[in-house]
Amino acid sequence: MTSWVQEAVALIQADAQRSADTHLIKLDVPGLTGIDLYLKDESSHPTGSLKHRLARSLFLYALCNGQISNETTVIEASSGSTAVSEAYFARMIGVPFVAVMPRKTAVAKIKQVEFYGGRCHYVDCPTQMHDAAVMLAQECNGHFMDQFRYAERATDWRGNSNIAESIFRQMSQEPHPVPAAIVMSAGTGGTTATLGRYIRYKGLNSELVAVDPENSVFYDVWRTGNRCIEINKGGRIEGIGRPRAEESFQPTVIDRMIKVPDGASVAAMRWLEQQTGRRAGASTGTNLWGMLTLAAEMHQQGEKGSLVTLICDSGERYLDSYYDAQWVAQNIGDISLYQEPLKVMTGG
Repeated sequence: MTSWVQEAVALIQADAQRSADTHLIKLDVPGLTGIDLYLKDESSHPTGSLKHRLARSLFLYALCNGQISNETTVIEASSGSTAVSEAYFARMIGVPFVAVMPRKTAVAKIKQVEFYGGRCHYVDCPTQMHDAAVMLAQECNGHFMDQFRYAERATDWRGNSNIAESIFRQMSQEPHPVPAAIVMSAGTGGTTATLGRYIRYKGLNSELVAVDPENSVFYDVWRTGNRCIEINKGGRIEGIGRPRAEESFQPTVIDRMIKVPDGASVAAMRWLEQQTGRRAGASTGTNLWGMLTLAAEMHQQGEKGSLVTLICDSGERYLDSYYDAQWVAQNIGDISLYQEPLKVMTGG
């Protein structure tokens, strides 16, 4: 290992040591008596999202595998949050970074990538990102980080302060310390893989329930076992869902999946702001809709227990999209259709 790689690894590990754990927030819903709901707030990472953990792991994985040197341009295919976090770590160790992303990516995310010194390369459709990233890496003799392939293997799912270990440690003093379920959306599939494997490794009586937006194949792949399913259409919920089952998606560790309409994701995101004053992204809305669906089922069956999901990133990145009524009407549709079901789920 060269001295430069040693220094780069040390810089990234030092960043991890400086970072406190993210908060676990209890969500009070009076209509769901006996069911405790929790939100793991990943928006408090230095780069503002769950992808900070992933980017750190991917950089360490690539450095320790000899794939990045001090002259390597790092390329990533990302709709935003991973690109922001990888730009942060690229600047930290002093290498160029290029994010391949759809033109419709939230403006705030683009500005953040550029703030950290990264460059954005645009494609017309999310389905074009992978091939464009491969081509760019070949042209500049760079390294394609390929989060959709390496996310599940770059993270130590047995522990080492991963997100699963963090959740169960923080839940240990709660009335129902072992959640009935952890609810998580899949983008790369790396987080669901980590959660599902950790639950099995520790012998915990928690289900892993994955939620999937429209225009994503994960639900159908899980249901049928056919990893060859593909669609030629991009999703509308940034950061989650894929038109094909990438290598990091591990359906066998998932106990149940719920398909969530995009309008429901945005309605749940808006509901969270009304209840708590916190703005989160639409992928958090997808997570929340899934958790509230489970909570309503438990309540109807007279069950008690806890459920946990994640705040993936801050809603401040989406003021010009998911929090803009005109944009939502044009790009998502009528979300009022999902407000009444939310009231039913929450007893409101």
